[in-house]
This record gives sequence, structure tokens and C-alpha cells, in this order.
Amino acid sequence: MRIVNILETAVSLKGSISNSLVNFSGHTVSLVAVVSDVIRNGKPLTGFAFDSIGRFAQSGILRDRMIPRLLAAPPPSLLADSGTAFDPGRALAIMMRNEKPGGHGDRAAAAGALELAFWDLNAKLDDEPAYRHIARRVGRDAASPSVPVYAAGGYYYEGDNIGRLQDEFRRYRDSGFSKFKMKIGGAPLAVDLERIEAALSIAGDGGNLAVDANGCFDLPTALEYGKAIEPYRLRWFEEACDPLNYHANHQLAQAYEGRLATGENLFSVQDLGNLLRYGGMRPGLDVFQMDPGLAYGLTEYLRMVAALKNAGFDRSNMHPHGGHLINLHIASGLGLGGCEAYPGVFQPFGGYADACTLGDGMVRPTDAPGFGLEQKAELAPLLNSLVEIGRRKT
Repeated sequence: MRIVNILETAVSLKGSISNSLVNFSGHTVSLVAVVSDVIRNGKPLTGFAFDSIGRFAQSGILRDRMIPRLLAAPPPSLLADSGTAFDPGRALAIMMRNEKPGGHGDRAAAAGALELAFWDLNAKLDDEPAYRHIARRVGRDAASPSVPVYAAGGYYYEGDNIGRLQDEFRRYRDSGFSKFKMKIGGAPLAVDLERIEAALSIAGDGGNLAVDANGCFDLPTALEYGKAIEPYRLRWFEEACDPLNYHANHQLAQAYEGRLATGENLFSVQDLGNLLRYGGMRPGLDVFQMDPGLAYGLTEYLRMVAALKNAGFDRSNMHPHGGHLINLHIASGLGLGGCEAYPGVFQPFGGYADACTLGDGMVRPTDAPGFGLEQKAELAPLLNSLVEIGRRKT
């Protein structure tokens, strides 16, 4: 059993939306395919994944460094000891050959895309959904695969207005979501408070609504916002300051009684360790949002789970960023507190396949083999096209 080809393409996101710092109209995502020599139904069994949402594609890193290393590796070096599955951890180690420590930026996302494709491929080899495969690999029971989810939206649009925000959240609520997240920091405080109150008219209790500043505030502004929103008793206040400014997070945690959330822009277990040491995160309260697709994949994410446990935090405080099928399966397989959903934005990657069951704020992944990316109508043509391009080249 061996890998015969690895493919990558950069896919543009659809739409023009903004948070407090970034307009996503020019953003791209690296979609990868890891093709094996195992034939099922007349086709090579292929693992698919992508580097999550919110950064840019890493085509150069993948094509110039990581993919050639994997293709040049002796085939047995990519296999688990059983010889009947691939070993994502060993694949990650090969990708990282000759890379210096640190520098956990785009490189972490490039590796994450490839590492996750090996998990998809392994689940397909066992003809089982990724959530069940992941649970079995870590010794967990996957009998109840449904996951609590929240609908992430409330972005800033050109010509933005309150009615549009309410209509968006009303659609999410009517489709089965009961928890929501919106952006703040892209408008003056008074305007953001008006937007929060408008969102609460749909979400109801403040515990159903989180707000996300995407790291745009300095500490004084974060404290000002914290004081202003504290009476709403919101679900959480996310990424108020720069994600690597652990001192600011610590100061905010001391001043703000509500729940804080951060971590989507921490790409290694070393970064998480610094957050745990210096960031003032409070066990039983605050939320960690590391995203496997941006952080070297599930191998590194499992190290993060262990680090949190050792520091006195529970996996129920983990809610992966990303809003897509891959993290839905990971949250289900690992029994995490929940995960994000992008039901209306960031296509073709955001949201879940129509066959996933949604209701009462819970989503159940399907039992399609792997992450089930082939079941997502917006994504399936791109998967087919990527494999066809690879076939023609060989």
C-alpha cells in the first residue's frame, strides 16, 4: 500500500464579507488530495482535506516543500506498524524535515491540510466516517455523534444595516440553530451595541450570542468593550486583543467576569502552552478555539487536548474554529464542547452537507466514509476536478 500522487489547488472563497480587520473577498483555501494505490469501485481511494478558513492558500509551501518530501519518502515510512493504514503522525514528521522550530504560520496550515487528508484516507480504508475512526483511535465511544454547534455570522457588509443582521440570524434560527456569533470592532462601540441588541432580539438570552473582535482591540479598548457588554451576559467575548498578547488577555480576564474565547490563531502546542502559562485563562469558564486545519492537523491537536487536560481544563471547553465538516467530525470523535458552523458564508467550504442532521442546536455528521466532503454539493465538483487533473497528468 502506497501513495501514488498528491495534488493541491487554491480555491477562492465566494462573497465579500468583512470582520473588524479583514475583507475575505480575496481569500483562498488550499484543497488537497492524497491518492493511494488502493482501488475501490474502480477508482483509487483518495483522502481529501483543506487548510480551514480564514488564512490564504499555501500552494508554494505545499508544492515546493511538503508534497515532494512525502512523494520521495519510502512507502513503508508512511505506514502504521500494522501496514494496513497510513500514519498521519509519521507523515507530518516527513513533511517537517529540514524545517526549523517555530514559525508557526502558513507552514502550520499547509501541513494541517495534508495531515488531515491522511485521516480522511484512513477512515475510507476502514469504510467508516471520520468521527467514528477518530474516536476509535483515541479509545472513545462514538455512540452519540451529535455535536452542539453555533451559527457564525454577523459580519460587516457594504451598506450594512440592522435589518440585514436580524434577517441573517432569523434564517439561522429557523434552520435549527439556537446559538449564534457575530462580529464586533468594525464599527464604533455605540453602533456595535446597537447591533448586539438587534441580534439579541433574535437570539433571545445573552447566553445564546457570542461576539468576536478578531484581535483588533488594544487593551484599553478591550476593557471598554468588556465593561459595556458585561450586562448582556453574552456566551463569550472572543479574541479581544492580538492572539499572541497573552498579557492583554490576562488583564482582560481579571476585569471581565464573563467567558473569554481565543486560540484560533495559535498554531502549535507551544503557543497554547504560553497561553496557559501567561494568558489568565480560567478553568471551567473560558473557551479554546484552536483549529486543526491551521495547526499541523489532528496529530498536533491531540497534543493540545493533552496539554489542556494537564493544565486542569476539560475538553468540553474546546470549540474548534472553522465552521466546516472536518472540524465537525473532529469535535464529534473527540467529544469536544462543540464547534462553529458557517451556514451562510465562506462557500464552498463553510457549513455542512445537506445530509447532516440539524436541529435544536445540534448537528449530526453523516456516516459517509471519511469526512464526507464528497457529500457537500458546493465542494464535490472541485474534488472531482482536482482528481481528474491529477489523472491526466499521470
